[in-house]
Amino acid sequence: MKTRIFTAAALAAIATFSLDAKITLPSVIGDNMVLQQKTDAALWGKAEPGSKVTVKASWAKKPVSVTASADGKWETRIATPEAGGPYSLEISDGEAVVLNDILIGEVWFCSGQSNMEMPVRGFDNQPVEGSAEAILGARPERPIRMCTVQKNTSCSPLEDCTAKWEKNTPEAVKEASATAYFFADYLQKILDVPVGILISDWGGTPVESWMDKETMKGFPEFDLSFLDTPGADFNAFMPCTLFNAMVSPVIPYTLKGFLWYQGEANRGRADQYGRLLPAYVEMMREKWGNDEMPFYYVQIAPFNYAGPEDIQGALIREAQMHCLKTIPYSGMAVTLDIGDYDCIHPAKKAEAGRRLAYMALTKDYGIQGIDPDTPVYRSMEVNGNRAVIYFEVGFMGLAPLGHALTGFEIAGSDKVFHPAKAHISGFDKVEVYCEEVPSPVAVRYCFKDEVQPSLYNGSGIPASSFRTDSW
Repeated sequence: MKTRIFTAAALAAIATFSLDAKITLPSVIGDNMVLQQKTDAALWGKAEPGSKVTVKASWAKKPVSVTASADGKWETRIATPEAGGPYSLEISDGEAVVLNDILIGEVWFCSGQSNMEMPVRGFDNQPVEGSAEAILGARPERPIRMCTVQKNTSCSPLEDCTAKWEKNTPEAVKEASATAYFFADYLQKILDVPVGILISDWGGTPVESWMDKETMKGFPEFDLSFLDTPGADFNAFMPCTLFNAMVSPVIPYTLKGFLWYQGEANRGRADQYGRLLPAYVEMMREKWGNDEMPFYYVQIAPFNYAGPEDIQGALIREAQMHCLKTIPYSGMAVTLDIGDYDCIHPAKKAEAGRRLAYMALTKDYGIQGIDPDTPVYRSMEVNGNRAVIYFEVGFMGLAPLGHALTGFEIAGSDKVFHPAKAHISGFDKVEVYCEEVPSPVAVRYCFKDEVQPSLYNGSGIPASSFRTDSW
């Protein structure tokens, strides 16, 4: 069976957007939206073929005009000022459409599977820590706006979707992505500017669902024939179906950057995931015409997939860690210490959102003072019966100094791992040892599903799980 979710509003929006009529706009352009500040923000829609479309912004001295093409499509860009608002936009081909309560600020696209989808209110029987305070404390005058793309699938790229910009009300906040909302909450608090989050997510979906056909042609192991077969069965877990229905319709809405929380659905395919994720990012940057757009992602947390010693989840985390080197202008929020072994949807979404915000604030907004990046394993040397592990770490070094570390294992040439003692022995290094292993060959840290993380940088950012071997 095909998995398609169409509401009456969705059908009406798609039908309206495809008509040759007076000005019609895609659903992501509307009242309450946030436009990216100090840029040329994209606007597009449909009008009578050949008609002159004029855009008048209440913040601008002069209008912008463009001519609709033979099929009625038009697209233009309008210069935006520094953050502020509310403003209005009038778009007319002789008959005006007026958009009200528009804010100018920072806009981020937030996507992924269920840990991005998990709303502030939580899932049934799976709470979000701090949800009551966030929901009850939401006030519409606070300049945070949310726009969630409703679930839909397609075999070909769609021009529109069902979505609506919402103000920061309790009703809207409780249904918004918790990770995305807490990111926006912290960003708005620190920057004191409007923040918009454009959210597109679907639980349980693999990364290839979010990639376009041209990109997926680079991965011949995937069968794409259904995309060209009328009447073929398809669903949200197949390549390209979510890109077509839930990403394509919002291109080219002007953004600051991308947030991503996904990976569980690709468990068991870690090597492939290490190739897919960089290709996904390259595709998204190409679609938005900026190969330097920041991409910040959440590393999946440990969970009881197949018992405490299973390493399939750790292999995905390893692939995500390696992507820090293959994806430029990226950063990874580690959740090793805030996961839940018994629940695949950890409750500490506020911390995940803040860790994403730390990277954006330091790397993109120039606020210095903390080290937002996870310590990453660099190399190992053996000194007698001790393995010395070196890390790539920022200006704060490793922490906590003087404390015994947990979560480390060490093995000799027999490839049998034993629980190990470990301590920080320098700015960027940890010594690991075990009496049962007089000649160390390999070290692992939290490289399984049940873990005891203990290693951080000086700003409290946890180190990623890692291994020195390739066994």
